[in-house]
Amino acid sequence: MATTNTNAAFNPQKAEVFGDQFVNALNNGAMCLMVSIGHRTGLFDVMSQLDQPASSQAIAERAGLNERYVREWLGAMTTAGVVEVDPATNRFWLPAEHASLVTRAAGADNLAVFAQYIGLLGGVEDNIVDCFKQGGGVPYEKYPRFHEVMAEDSNQSVLSNLETHIVPLVPGLADQLAGGIQVLDVGCGRGRIMNRLAELYPASQFLGVDLSREAIDYARAESKARNLRNIEFEISDLSNFDERAQPDVFDFVTTFDAVHDQAKPLNVLRGICRTLKPDGIYLMQDIKGSSHVHNNLDHPIGTFLYTISCMHCMTVSLAQGGEGLGAMWGEEKAREYLERAGFSSVVKNELAHDIQNNWYIVRK
Repeated sequence: MATTNTNAAFNPQKAEVFGDQFVNALNNGAMCLMVSIGHRTGLFDVMSQLDQPASSQAIAERAGLNERYVREWLGAMTTAGVVEVDPATNRFWLPAEHASLVTRAAGADNLAVFAQYIGLLGGVEDNIVDCFKQGGGVPYEKYPRFHEVMAEDSNQSVLSNLETHIVPLVPGLADQLAGGIQVLDVGCGRGRIMNRLAELYPASQFLGVDLSREAIDYARAESKARNLRNIEFEISDLSNFDERAQPDVFDFVTTFDAVHDQAKPLNVLRGICRTLKPDGIYLMQDIKGSSHVHNNLDHPIGTFLYTISCMHCMTVSLAQGGEGLGAMWGEEKAREYLERAGFSSVVKNELAHDIQNNWYIVRK
């Protein structure tokens, strides 16, 4: 067995490299917080619409914000290299190349949406530290904005590509939906995906279930506002879904990044297998990665995903007395759980626009 010699001679160059890496991490973490603020306040959107560099006062007025805060935000964004400044006039602009990645007009390419997770998770740091010492978990109610951010995240990775990339993953699915089938979304959150499908395919019947009352209330309000009559939403704890799922009911079942943070993920999958018709399809979107950390060393957002797992996905499961599987449960364990749940066929798909998820087409 290979071992690591922790008593090897101290390497000052290695220490210097790590020190530089850590300083960069501090700056990048701070940048994410300020990028989140720029996104939430609309500052990036305002700056992308300027026809010439502008002062902090002009930018603040156009955004309807306090100039002193905008000025300090511009300082952070300029030193981070996100915004540029003319030193002669102290006027600022957002390069078009940067705007293409941090504005709402960027659509699915808007990376500013993901920056919101840093501040959101920082809000529960004290709770997580307590869990490190005492065990247990942090419940959903400690994350007041999580469903809002997740919905925005899903809007980019799923909703914006629903018709063009995701429905076509299952051959013939669009025709089935148009003809009329029974559809279930497990862990539906705010229901944006199901509401969109219900709107596109009025002949089909849709049901979304989620543990969060806030999320379900939002989903119901949206379906009512759209006057959708072919969709329902239910508040439900799916820990015993393997026992109470009605057999052979649904033609198509979906989960969108929802299995790994369940209290009893295997029970959820067994329930899905039970409620799926013999010729039905289960579409599971879940985090792309390996179950073994050494295989994730080159993952482009590995640290980000492990952090979200530790500070949300894993801990909300543990708060329910659950398994605490975590977001980085990985493809190997996902396949193992699907097999144990009773599925016989699992085909993995990857989408070019989505660096964080695998898309599994699953059959009994």
